[in-house]
Amino acid sequence: MAENEFPGWHGTTIIGVRKGGKVVIAGDGQVSLGQTVIKGTARKVRRLSPGGFDVVAGFAGSTADAFTLLERLETKLEATPGQLARASVELAKDWRTDKYLQKLEAMLIVTDGKDLFVITGAGDVLEPEHDVTAIGSGGNFALAAARGLMEGDLDAETIARKAMAIAADICVYTNGNLTVEEISQ
Repeated sequence: MAENEFPGWHGTTIIGVRKGGKVVIAGDGQVSLGQTVIKGTARKVRRLSPGGFDVVAGFAGSTADAFTLLERLETKLEATPGQLARASVELAKDWRTDKYLQKLEAMLIVTDGKDLFVITGAGDVLEPEHDVTAIGSGGNFALAAARGLMEGDLDAETIARKAMAIAADICVYTNGNLTVEEISQ
């Protein structure tokens, strides 16, 4: 099968919501190959504790690529304990300039409870404008739903769960099997 004919891996929605002194990152469990669900219980949200400082990270894209990036992020955090922004920028610089890392196909949402960032292979470290960010196949659906829910009295976890449920109802590459991690400022 030619490379351009390969159906490709799809499936993941990751959302980060900051509200009321807490940040929640939630991710679904679906991995699809073409029109087939390969796994519905993948865990794409992780808690890291390099240097004794908790960081929560969620990833979309190739799992092997994402784990490579998470390992690199941990190394950067160990070198700069408690400085998520600096470690994220250093990771993005390496990702953009290293020939091996440039081939990695994944995105990350990371938080230490204070900062919330999306890190991309294009060298971006983006902080959301409205305290909500999302990536992956159903990311735009989850993002729109969460932004609509932010003005109410719901807490960060409830917003993330409701937004993910809406994304799962719309996006065929997203399911309702969630992993949710919360971290406080």
